Amino acid sequence: EFPHLFNTILINVTSFFRDPEAWDYLRDQVVPTVVLPQGHDQSLRVWVAGCASGEEACTVAMVLAEAMGRDAFRERVKIYATDLDDDALNTSRHATYTARQVESVPAELLTKYFERVGDRYVFDRELRRSIVFGRHDLINDAPISRVDLLLCRNTLMYFNAEVQERIVSRFNFALNEGGFLFLGRAETLLTHTNLFLPVDLKNRVFSKVTRGRVRDRSFMFPLPKSFTNDVEPGVEPSLSGAAFEQSTVAAIVLNAEGLLVQFNERARTTFGLNARDLGRPIQDLEISYRPVELRSGMEQAAVQKRVIIHRDVAWNPPGASSATLEVRLIPLQNDRKEVLGIMVSFEDVTQMKRLQTELMTFNQELETAYEEVQSTNEELQTTNEELQSTVEELETTNEELQSTNEELETMNEELQSANEELETINEEL
Repeated sequence: EFPHLFNTILINVTSFFRDPEAWDYLRDQVVPTVVLPQGHDQSLRVWVAGCASGEEACTVAMVLAEAMGRDAFRERVKIYATDLDDDALNTSRHATYTARQVESVPAELLTKYFERVGDRYVFDRELRRSIVFGRHDLINDAPISRVDLLLCRNTLMYFNAEVQERIVSRFNFALNEGGFLFLGRAETLLTHTNLFLPVDLKNRVFSKVTRGRVRDRSFMFPLPKSFTNDVEPGVEPSLSGAAFEQSTVAAIVLNAEGLLVQFNERARTTFGLNARDLGRPIQDLEISYRPVELRSGMEQAAVQKRVIIHRDVAWNPPGASSATLEVRLIPLQNDRKEVLGIMVSFEDVTQMKRLQTELMTFNQELETAYEEVQSTNEELQTTNEELQSTVEELETTNEELQSTNEELETMNEELQSANEELETINEEL
């Protein structure tokens, strides 16, 4: 009932090259940025969300084909055009349009990419094969992933602010690093979000902002007494010490001279540290170079006053299974922004990496299955249309045969009558 109600309320208004100035900007400024940096063997993925009857999917196909050439387009481009309206999707799959609908297509592109059949215009079949039309709910369905260019024009305005935020967050997830989002003139929500930066606000073109992961944030442990006698207001020394000591992430603290002044229980068990190591220079300890070289990063963190992160660090402890770590070197500063020391944290991300790999594999398998089902569905629809045409032809042939049979029967009756007349004349003679 909800999709039926939604389709009743939603106004499926779309056209080729809607807002021509915006499309000119996309063609001249965005497409070269998306297409040219890609290698000749790299795929280019486009998502047209809320595609309605398919005009915008065909428009972006023409723009990309003009920029890349037919051969490169056919080999590299895959356009996913989605909508919640099944009737609109059925129309878009046929990709046939009236003369009025193609009025906004430039004359040279109309000649190049459309074939006139009767009173309708059929979109180029070669480009059409690169477009996968499918049903998709922006609110409840998982977004299409690894997208380079995402078009969602004049669709968000049908949702309230809360739902828009959810959809925009999914768009951020769907896009690759450096991906672009192209909205309609009626949508202005993204000027107030931290997920996208406006590239050209007038034409509603935005670029993805990489979302900071929670695990990348600095561990804000209170400053140890080794550095200062002051205690952070509102924090009990015993509580801050317990938080540091019992953290599930291994961490060590070095003073400004590079001496080890503190480590927690997880660091003690992971790297074999003990009380005799306190006060020793970090370069004298194995942890300074294993699992990763720390000294250059410590200097960089202190000078630049920013967190230095080493990702995907392999750790092969003796007598234990290997692990993947993310190591952060965090400058500890006082109120005057003076660096008092460095805290180094070692987070075990082995499980997370495994889950990421499994999720990526699952998503790829799901997308492949989706494409296969979509392709099979389109083939079945084509076969059904061909069968319907064959049935109609057979019915026509049958009617013609019946008509011929009736004519033969009439001729036979006439011949019999003539024969009887001849017999009568013969008898009279």
